[in-house]
Amino acid sequence: MIRIYQFLLVTLIGLLLTSCASSEKFALLQNVSATSGEKIADFQATLQPDDLLMIIISAENPIIAQPYNLLTVAVSNNTEMASSQQRVLSYQIDQEGNIQMPGLGTVHAAGKTRNQLVEEIKKLLTGKINNPVVTVRILNYKISVQGEVNHPGTFPITSERVTLLEALSMAGDLTIYGKRDNILVIREENGVKSFQKVDITKGDFINSPYYYLSQNDVVYVEPNKTKVNSSVIGPNITVGISALSLIITIVALTTR
Repeated sequence: MIRIYQFLLVTLIGLLLTSCASSEKFALLQNVSATSGEKIADFQATLQPDDLLMIIISAENPIIAQPYNLLTVAVSNNTEMASSQQRVLSYQIDQEGNIQMPGLGTVHAAGKTRNQLVEEIKKLLTGKINNPVVTVRILNYKISVQGEVNHPGTFPITSERVTLLEALSMAGDLTIYGKRDNILVIREENGVKSFQKVDITKGDFINSPYYYLSQNDVVYVEPNKTKVNSSVIGPNITVGISALSLIITIVALTTR
């Protein structure tokens, strides 16, 4: 009986140990020092086909700039006063990477940053408008987060600048089953998809080109071994430990 008791006790301790995980698997940015102070490279999103752009050209005399802007349309609100708002129409980058601008014709946009497109449009306006002010904004900037996060989904980004950590926060952070050292980022550039694994437990990942996400990036958090194996023993481990504890208690009482 004593041997049975010892065997059951060792088994229980083993189950408890295997159900515990090292804190190193969950802590992020482990090797970052408070005095590192590394400067992160400036990030600007690269325009891609299917991006929707709001482009506004302004001048000291609005009448001069008017032929180079899209028309605005009235959008009615469902209110008792039936009020309406003015909305600027958007440009969609076609599959060749171009947009068609009134007064300027075909402008190649894909592969450029917003600032580069602004400078390109200013060059095209040379001799037409003195000191034009050009504003470019991506209207459909979004990222998707899937897998072992608390709130998976697609999230619109208004700032056109979002880090991987911010995206995970939008999705409610990783679940306890999410692999923090092997997060997959799927990105499409020039019609070619790339797949990159990112380890957010290491501080040097802030220097990765995947620290900042691009529009339409998909982030996938893989399940760890505990979640994968849970279909076999995971859901029953608590019941098993409780039953084993009860057996040990009974054996201890009967051997007195």
